[in-house]
Amino acid sequence: MIDPEVIRKSNQARLEEHQSDLSGLKRQLRRAGHNVDAVLDELAAFDVALPSWALGTGGTRFGRFPGPGEPANIGEKLEDAAVVHQLTGSTPRISLHIPWDEPDDPAQLRHQAAEFGLSFDAVNSNTFQDQPGQQHSYKFGSLCHSDAQVRRQAIRHHEHVIRVGQELGSTAITVWLADGSNFPGQSSLRKSFDRTLASLHDVYAQLPADWQLLIEHKPFEPAFYATVVQDWGSSLMLAQALGPRASCLVDLGHHLPNTNVEQVVARLITAGRLGGFHFNDSSYGDDDLTAGSIRPYQLFLIFNELVDARREFGTRFRPVCMIDQSHNLKDPIEALVMTVDNLQQAYANALLVDRPALEHYQTDNDVIMAEHQLQRAFQTDVRPLVREARRRKSGALHPLATFREAGYRQSAASTRRSASYLPPQSL
Repeated sequence: MIDPEVIRKSNQARLEEHQSDLSGLKRQLRRAGHNVDAVLDELAAFDVALPSWALGTGGTRFGRFPGPGEPANIGEKLEDAAVVHQLTGSTPRISLHIPWDEPDDPAQLRHQAAEFGLSFDAVNSNTFQDQPGQQHSYKFGSLCHSDAQVRRQAIRHHEHVIRVGQELGSTAITVWLADGSNFPGQSSLRKSFDRTLASLHDVYAQLPADWQLLIEHKPFEPAFYATVVQDWGSSLMLAQALGPRASCLVDLGHHLPNTNVEQVVARLITAGRLGGFHFNDSSYGDDDLTAGSIRPYQLFLIFNELVDARREFGTRFRPVCMIDQSHNLKDPIEALVMTVDNLQQAYANALLVDRPALEHYQTDNDVIMAEHQLQRAFQTDVRPLVREARRRKSGALHPLATFREAGYRQSAASTRRSASYLPPQSL
């Protein structure tokens, strides 16, 4: 991990400038009637889980460009995850994918993570790839397959993932399925959904009492004609049929172009089935880019719905938050730090929306002034607030600069074996 003294010195060198910026923003916000201390408290309480697969360089089907000092195993990924948490103060959990990062000794890995101040978020299953030694192929689906033996194999895999998760201390499993068809007539649209639901019933029955099952939807890839769980409606149908501990997970890249994702979020909140998020960004499809790098206003509007629901439902509204990204060009740690910073800024902007004023103008059908409330909050430069919230959690005022000043990547490159580890592509 980075020497805490490096972070302290980096912050000290920038403290005077930060305090000047923060003081000016506080005056501005107080004139607008905001409780700045309350906003800082909420920002400091925000956290998001890291995906184990994002800590190594990703790739495409055309190539991969590994960088120096990449993690070669799950232990080294924990080291890198701990550095992201050091810098941001907001990533205390890591989400494992089974079998990509399946631990030999889950109890030992849990102990190792605790030494870094980390715990484990939802575990992720994989029935979209055939693994070495696997008896039945998932070429034509897994939980939806026409062959009961294939479905049984996929169910057993999910049961195994739950057992590993229990040893890690997780309390949720995320299910993303590539099941579907590429051509009309390839499979029955109704029966494939019915078989998926029946299989998920078996998985749901194995959930520990305090666990959640999170169902992720995706419109295409690799099933290009009819994905079984293609949209939030399909996901919601499954969750409602399974029971109260099943809910929907929204991956921001899992929507067709121009989809109103914030409205999807609002509908799932209304249904009481918004279980969580995979944060990323996209330009064309499931690009898994840095969150906020393409559509920062949409990210703000999503957080606006979350803040609004939290105001209405209080602590009963607790969707889980995780990053899901995979980079072929950026340093993985720097990419994650950028995403966390962008999420914190979007959240801070959403906290500054004048909700009584917004509701008033919405009721009066004053289109201009209603939109103005959102624009005014979004256009506020909240970086000093985000930096102060990080500083109060012993994080870095400028995490990217501090990471480079610390020379962590160069140090890792000198002690780790050459970058031959090939992480699978992101979910």
